[in-house]
Amino acid sequence: METGTINEYLKFFIALLAIVNPMGMLPVFINMTAHQTAEVRRKNSVMAAVSMGIILLVVLFSGEAILRFFGISVDSFRVGGGILILLMAISMLNAKMGNVRQTKEEELDSAERDNVAVVPLGTPLLAGPGAISTVILYAQRYPSPLHYIYLMVAIVLLACLIACLFRLAPAITRLFGKTGINIVTRLMGLIMAAMGVEFIASGLRHLFPVLAG
Repeated sequence: METGTINEYLKFFIALLAIVNPMGMLPVFINMTAHQTAEVRRKNSVMAAVSMGIILLVVLFSGEAILRFFGISVDSFRVGGGILILLMAISMLNAKMGNVRQTKEEELDSAERDNVAVVPLGTPLLAGPGAISTVILYAQRYPSPLHYIYLMVAIVLLACLIACLFRLAPAITRLFGKTGINIVTRLMGLIMAAMGVEFIASGLRHLFPVLAG
């Protein structure tokens, strides 16, 4: 069974970590759960991480079917996904969340919700367009079941990490402060920008073979 190297799966995990940017989501999580008790906030932290994990796992196994249904080639999706990730990276380099994840209208709507764990935290803030695109693109690299198992493990590990970070959100926010979180967000944005360019370049090389020469 053909699979990638350990470095490829580590790169996938880091890519998802950069796109989801749980550190940058901590102030958002605290703001959305400020009116909740400590116990309810802890439950929501787990629920948000679990919902994100489930959404990405569903996409992992259904992404190829979605592309076939719409008649989209993987290479075209690489270019489109790369542009999307690049736009998100530019917002993150400015320490902003950007409208790709959540518009102003969605932000106002979420402020009125009592239960914010699944929507908007689980999706679209965590499992947003960038994360979904990344999962689909990496899933297409190898057809073997073992490849999918490795990607599943990476997604589950990310969900566990997010649950832990959200549970410790108040302490982490006090420790890092807004400046520290902005620095981490910008670093994640830099990683995302490089990844977006790589996706675009790879897609263009396959769409236009003359560029590879």
